[in-house]
Amino acid sequence: MKHKLTDYDFPNELKNMSLEEMELLSYEIRDFLITNISKTGGHLASNLGVVELSLALHSYFDTPKDKIIWDVGHQSYVHKILTGRAKDFQDLRKLGGISGFPKRNESPHDVFDSGHSSNSISAAMGFAKARDLKGEDYQVISVIGDGALTGGPAFEGLNNLGVSRTKVIVVLNDNGMSIRPNTGAVSSHLNKLRVSKNYNRFKHGFGREVRDLPVMGKHIYNGVVKMRDILKYAIVDGIIFEELGFRYFGPIDGHDIKEIKEYLAMAKACEDPALIHVITQKGKGYRNAEMSPHSFHGIGPFDTISGNKIGGKSVPDNSRVFGEKLTEMAEHDERIVAVHAAMIDGTGLEVFGRTHPERIFDAGIAEAHAVTFAAGLALNGYRPFVAVYSTFLQRAYDQILMDVCLQNLPVVFAVDRAGIVGEDGETHHGNFDMSYFLSMPNLTVLAPADGNELKHMMDYAMTLDGPCAIRYPKGSSANICAGTTSFFPGSRVIREGKDLSLWGVGSMAAHCMEAAEILSSWGIDTKVVDPRFVKPIDEEALKKDLKRFPVLVTAEDNAVIGGMGEKIASFAQKNGYEGKVITLGWPDRFIEHGSKTDLYKKYGLDPGSIAQKVRDGFRGKENYDFEGKAI
Repeated sequence: MKHKLTDYDFPNELKNMSLEEMELLSYEIRDFLITNISKTGGHLASNLGVVELSLALHSYFDTPKDKIIWDVGHQSYVHKILTGRAKDFQDLRKLGGISGFPKRNESPHDVFDSGHSSNSISAAMGFAKARDLKGEDYQVISVIGDGALTGGPAFEGLNNLGVSRTKVIVVLNDNGMSIRPNTGAVSSHLNKLRVSKNYNRFKHGFGREVRDLPVMGKHIYNGVVKMRDILKYAIVDGIIFEELGFRYFGPIDGHDIKEIKEYLAMAKACEDPALIHVITQKGKGYRNAEMSPHSFHGIGPFDTISGNKIGGKSVPDNSRVFGEKLTEMAEHDERIVAVHAAMIDGTGLEVFGRTHPERIFDAGIAEAHAVTFAAGLALNGYRPFVAVYSTFLQRAYDQILMDVCLQNLPVVFAVDRAGIVGEDGETHHGNFDMSYFLSMPNLTVLAPADGNELKHMMDYAMTLDGPCAIRYPKGSSANICAGTTSFFPGSRVIREGKDLSLWGVGSMAAHCMEAAEILSSWGIDTKVVDPRFVKPIDEEALKKDLKRFPVLVTAEDNAVIGGMGEKIASFAQKNGYEGKVITLGWPDRFIEHGSKTDLYKKYGLDPGSIAQKVRDGFRGKENYDFEGKAI
C-alpha cells in the first residue's frame, strides 16, 4: 500500500489491484475526502457514499474509452481521484483549481460537463447512438441518483432509451436522498424494490436452474415466464424499469465491490439497455455525515472531529430571512403556501415546514412541475411562494412564461442564490435570471439590497394581483437598509451626490456604496441609487438623473446582456440622453468557479474596480473590460 493517494498511478494501477487492496483503498479515500473537504468545503456526504461504486466502475471499465457520465456530478470526487487528480484537491473549487463537478477541459475521463440533474440518461443515449452509427465498440454508463430520478428529463431518457433498445448501462445509485429524503411515487417504488431481494434471487435463480434441466428445461422455462411475471408483480407491485425495456438487476449492496463488479459483468453481457440498482449510504464511513447527511451534502470548511462548521455567520443569511418572514406571514394569512424543489433547508423553509406542515409542498427535483403546480394553487385562491435557486429555476422557463405570466397569476418566485454563488461554478451561478425575467409580460421583478428590504418586498408582493419574482443572493448582504420601516414602489436614494449617478442593483448596492466612498477620496461626488424595482423600472427617478448627470453607471450581479443596465441604456437613448451610460455586470461567458471575492475582483465588480471604471468613464478616459484591458 502506498503512503498517500498521490503516490498511485491511477487509473492504471487500479486494474491490477486485488479485492482486498481495493477495500483498503476505500478507507484511504474516505480519509482523504474528509481531510481535504474539511479545508476547502465541497460535497462530502454524496462522495463518501459512492467510494466502492466508483472503485468497481473504474476497475471493471476502461475509461476514457468507456464513457462514465455522472448525473449532477457532485458525487464525482472519487472518480477524479481514481483518474489521477488527487494531487489537485488542495485547490478544489478555488479560482484556477479543479472543479467540484466533471469538466471536459479538465480530464479526458470527464466526458460530459455536469451540474444540473436528471440529464445523464439522455446524454448516455446520445453517446451510445453515436458509437453505434460509427461502428465503434465501447461501453456507456450513466450513474444517476434516486433524487435525480424524480426529474422529468430522466423519465424522458428512460422512455426513449428503453424503446430504442440501445445498449447503455444505467447505474441507479439509491441512497434514499437528494439533499433531503426524497418524495413522490418513484421514491415509494424504490422503497419497495429495496426490500425485494427475494424477487431478485427468484428471478436469477429460476432462470439458471430451470433452463439447466435435461431435455425439457427450455420448454418449461418458456412455458412459465408468465407465471414469473405474475409472481414479480405480487412481490414488488410492478417492475417499472423492465416494463420500460430495461434488464433490471438489483437491488444490490453498493458498498460491496465484488458484488457490484459481478452485476456490471451481467449488465455488460446484455444486448439491451440494463439498469443496476445499487443501495448506498450517504455519508458512509464518517459518523457526522451518516447522522446528518443533508448537512454534509454541500458544506464549507469544518472541524473533522465535531463536524461543526468553521467560521459561523454573524448575520442571518437571506434564505433564513426569507423562511422566517414567510412563516410569520403565513400565521396571519391562510392563503400562503410554500413550494420547493427538494430544497427545504437550502431555501430556508425548514421552520415553515415545522410550523405549517400541511402548507408546504416538496415537488422533488422537478422545477417545471413545481411552477405549474403553483399555478394551479394560485387559480384556486392560494398565494404560493415558489422557493428555488436561480440556476435551477431556469429549468422552468416555459412554465413561468406560459403557465404563470400568461395567466397573470399571483405566484411569488423567491429566487435564491441569484447572481454569482462562488465555488460551485458555471452550472450553479444565478447570473441569467434578470435577463429572461425582463422579457416576461405581467411579471414584477424586485431585487433587495439586503435582508431588511427582502422582508418588505415579500409583503409588497402580496399586494399584487399578478406574478412577482424577488431575486436575492447567496449568504448575507450588507445591512445598508437598517431602520427602513416603509416600502413604496420605485427606487430609493441611499447616497446623495452631485457629479454622477450610480445605480446598484440588489446586492451590488453595497459594492456601489463602498465604491462611492473611494470615488469621494478622488474628488468625485457620487449619488448611489438602490433601484429595488428591476421591472417596472422607476422611470421618473431615472429621467431626473438623466437630466442632471453627464454619466450614469449601472452595476448588477447578472449578465450584462439582457440585464437592467442594457434596459436603462435603451431607455436613456430613447429619451435623447446625450451623456454616457456605463453598464457593469457579468460578461458574455460562463463564469468559472472560485470564491465570490476572487470572482468579483477578476471581473471588475468589486468596489475598487467599480470605482476605477467609474472614474475613468467620468473623466473621459478608456473604458476597460473585465480583465482590465482597454476596449
